Amino acid sequence: MAMLEELLVDELADGERLDVWLAREIPGLSRSAAQRLVGEGAVVLNGRRCTQKACRLALGDRVVVAAEGRSGDAEEGLAPADIPLDVRFEDEGVIVLSKQAGLVCHPAVGHEDDTLANALVARYGLANLGTLQGEDRPGIVHRLDRDTTGLMLAAKTDEAQGALQDLIRLRDLDRRYAVLVQGYVAPESGLIDVGIARSRKDRQRMAASDGERAREAITTFVVLERFEALSRDEGYTLLECHLYTGRTHQIRVHMDHINHPVVGDPVYGRGDARRNLGLDRQFLHSWRLAFDHPETGERLAFVDPLPADLATALEGLADRSLGRTAAGERLGDALLGDEAAMARVVSGMLSGEEA
Repeated sequence: MAMLEELLVDELADGERLDVWLAREIPGLSRSAAQRLVGEGAVVLNGRRCTQKACRLALGDRVVVAAEGRSGDAEEGLAPADIPLDVRFEDEGVIVLSKQAGLVCHPAVGHEDDTLANALVARYGLANLGTLQGEDRPGIVHRLDRDTTGLMLAAKTDEAQGALQDLIRLRDLDRRYAVLVQGYVAPESGLIDVGIARSRKDRQRMAASDGERAREAITTFVVLERFEALSRDEGYTLLECHLYTGRTHQIRVHMDHINHPVVGDPVYGRGDARRNLGLDRQFLHSWRLAFDHPETGERLAFVDPLPADLATALEGLADRSLGRTAAGERLGDALLGDEAAMARVVSGMLSGEEA
């Protein structure tokens, strides 16, 4: 016999996704189970059957859930996976870690049980991770591409997860990436303010776009070092990119848009293994992170030097360097792991000098 549950949307849920809200409001219902209910037509919104899981709710909406044996839809959660985690900071709510290359952030096709989310469950337990994103994404606050390395956030509680996501939404999370691109980037700094949408030609790619479906995407960059071009080669430029939004493949798409694709990028890049300096992944590393702790208000700052494969590729260009810029002089040694330089950069981030 069908079970009926009638719910009313309050002001705190105004604008929230239907599936996320259902998973939170109905005990024992995971986000994936909520999505199934919506897809099966078991959810009625304001008297009309709703089959769009991403539907946004409004204050006062009336939601009726009808499902056979709904209590049996609860899932045990993700299987734990023994994957090493490089945790740089943690307290009762917040986790800062450095993600290794090859690690997908949450389950997807082909990666059901070998993700960062599975590793977080193994280390902390599902009950000790925020699940605002659903029980298939425990602890996840934001994502890095599978082969992008470096600093990222995770959360142990729903409160911390929501607060950290608010930092991203309000652009108060300071994220800086080290990026090596093809070609000689002439200006010392730049702003790329171009929307991003899924490519119409290839659904696996994103594209810079000013169309209706494009989402706002803003990236700034400063040049750290340039490397001369040799015969049959166009040279390279080392950048630090600052994300103000967090769209899928944002830096990779924006760099391709200005005709300076990321070295080693298998999707948007150009050139053979020689021009990609032997890399089989994109030269993209989340190396600086700063934010105000959502609970204590304390300013926290972290730096993460280049991993070995990227550092080796950069060192291979040393004899072609045209010299560091002023920004490169300030940051370059820290990026390569000099501890004193790292300490100076962190101090500058904490004091606001690196804004």
